Amino acid sequence: MGKPLSNDLRLRALAAVDAGASRRAAAARFGVSASSVIRWDQARRACGDPSPKPQGGDRTSHRIEAHADLILAMLDERGDITLDEIRAGLAERGIHVAVSTLWRFFDRRAITRKKRPAMPASKTARTC
Repeated sequence: MGKPLSNDLRLRALAAVDAGASRRAAAARFGVSASSVIRWDQARRACGDPSPKPQGGDRTSHRIEAHADLILAMLDERGDITLDEIRAGLAERGIHVAVSTLWRFFDRRAITRKKRPAMPASKTARTC
């Protein structure tokens, strides 16, 4: 995804619209698409600010974080539980998540789900 155009450019294009130019004429004058100036004007009318919205970031982890106590309790109750079993246990309670969501949940807490302890290094042969 590209970077948003500067707020200064947005304000200058909208100032031209306020001065009487059409939105398409203001777009041509400032070298941006007509749809951009139209969207900026609509955003300004709707919320009073044509500034770009923040990009990126996590917008979904709060759903799983709301059930952190339940997930960690399931882990404490049965230490060798798999991610798929945790997912199934949550589904029984009406909480539908993917295994990858659970993996990221544990990764944020630095909790590993490795089933076997690491093997000691061998000097004579590979151990994997």
